[in-house]
Amino acid sequence: MNTTMNPPAKKLSLKENYAMLTRGLGWEPSYEPKDEVYRAVHFEGIKIHDWDKWEDPFRLTMDAYWKYQGEKEKKLYAIIDAFQQNNGQFNVSDARYVQALKLFVTGITCLEYASHRGFNILSREFPGVAPRIAAQMQSLDELRHAQTQIHAMSHYNKYFEGMAEFPEMFDRAWYLSIPKSFFEDAITGGPFEFITAISFSFEYVLTNLVFMPWMSGAAYNGDMSTVSFGFSAQSDEARHMTLGIEVIKFLLEQDPDNLPIVQGWIDKWFWRGYRLLSLLATMMDYMLPKRVMSWAEAWEIYFEQNGGALFADLARYGVRMPLGWETTVKEKGHVSHQVWCTLYQFRHAAGFPVWLPSAEEMDWLSAKYPETFDKYYRPRYEHWAELERQGKPFANGTLPQLCQVCQWPQLFTEEDDPTQVCYREGTYLGEKFHFCSDGCQHIFNQEPEKFVHAHLPVHQIYQGNYFNPGVDPTAPDFNPLVEALKYMRIQPGVDGGDFATHADAVNWQKWTGRPANMHAPQATPATPATPAAEPERKIA
Repeated sequence: MNTTMNPPAKKLSLKENYAMLTRGLGWEPSYEPKDEVYRAVHFEGIKIHDWDKWEDPFRLTMDAYWKYQGEKEKKLYAIIDAFQQNNGQFNVSDARYVQALKLFVTGITCLEYASHRGFNILSREFPGVAPRIAAQMQSLDELRHAQTQIHAMSHYNKYFEGMAEFPEMFDRAWYLSIPKSFFEDAITGGPFEFITAISFSFEYVLTNLVFMPWMSGAAYNGDMSTVSFGFSAQSDEARHMTLGIEVIKFLLEQDPDNLPIVQGWIDKWFWRGYRLLSLLATMMDYMLPKRVMSWAEAWEIYFEQNGGALFADLARYGVRMPLGWETTVKEKGHVSHQVWCTLYQFRHAAGFPVWLPSAEEMDWLSAKYPETFDKYYRPRYEHWAELERQGKPFANGTLPQLCQVCQWPQLFTEEDDPTQVCYREGTYLGEKFHFCSDGCQHIFNQEPEKFVHAHLPVHQIYQGNYFNPGVDPTAPDFNPLVEALKYMRIQPGVDGGDFATHADAVNWQKWTGRPANMHAPQATPATPATPAAEPERKIA
């Protein structure tokens, strides 16, 4: 055969191969107008003149994607399997650490799946081929993250209470409406708002707080299963962050009219992400038996320094720091303490036990928060510890008022006066709405038509909508709080309550020979307090 007439094909460069497998897969619609095919791309007011200007610095193609992810999966599941075979759950620092995993699997893992759905929508809605490919790959990333997190933590479900029904809890539990409302807000926006909210404001500006200090904390507490999925996801997060910054630069370079729209989204989603991460602040400061760093230290590193440098770089596009960033700096010494105090008051309605910090832990908090902890929070914990010693533990028997936007209880204080609860009020169409901060009220004022429809669990409970079918509210022994907890998939008196008498603490001591409440408050060194039975509580 004469090969001179058919020379071997030239091997494509990485850039050429990427172009063939992305832009080369696109086509112009012929039997339907383009505006009918991509209906959502115009209604936000964003102007795009040239979709080909969208660049992916990684130039990742689908064949390379599956190769890289397959290699990571092999290593990840080998570690998870070894962890399970060696009963790694008994080598973690303390049973209290597992309570943080309950918050992670019920709150964070379901967000990964919600993100997967959102990026699937983007891969359909964007006219540009390159952003469609990028959105499709991130959708696969998020689905993979949800799956690996579920697999890594499913082993704990064999031994600890409160992790089995996490999808139902995510949809129903009152404190999980905070992360749920975040993604429902994002996914019901337009495609450009969603990608700005998730890829930039959350992934680029805030996600390092989840995957750096928290995963380090998991390693420090002996949970190599969680660390493995965190590190496996981190390389994906690097691509997501790159997509986030590329999104912002692309939008701002396409048309100057995009700047005020994008800046408004940055303001909104920075604040919403910050409020969401208050859960993480509490997990870092209170739920890790062995702590790596405080929330205040993490915020200084990953937002004040890194985020400050990012927005200084974006200043050339006209972007400024997001509204409310000064408030976050003032609140960093208070947020985790205020959230933990609230969870302690409502521990009978949580899907995990809550405890008071020991004297040793309060000393650590005092060292990390020298200007706030001893002045505002230590006296409160000492008072509650004294009530526990007297057999009269404090609990809040009513349900809290919620913020209409972030859905946190009204627990945060004025930024310049930590003794006063921050309360804001607004009126829309003759109805009053309540907010936890100026930031949330500002978001509401920008689009009140959206937030008046917020599904607030406390309102639903009082309206009688949070009960399982067949429950009779007129029955003589009807307890609305108990029935609402059953609807939320929280076992009254089992999942929440005081840690010392919780099944996890009792079983942990039985399995390991170590007391699970080794750091719990004691009456005196000589006479440890006996936990009192939790009194019956009804909604007032």
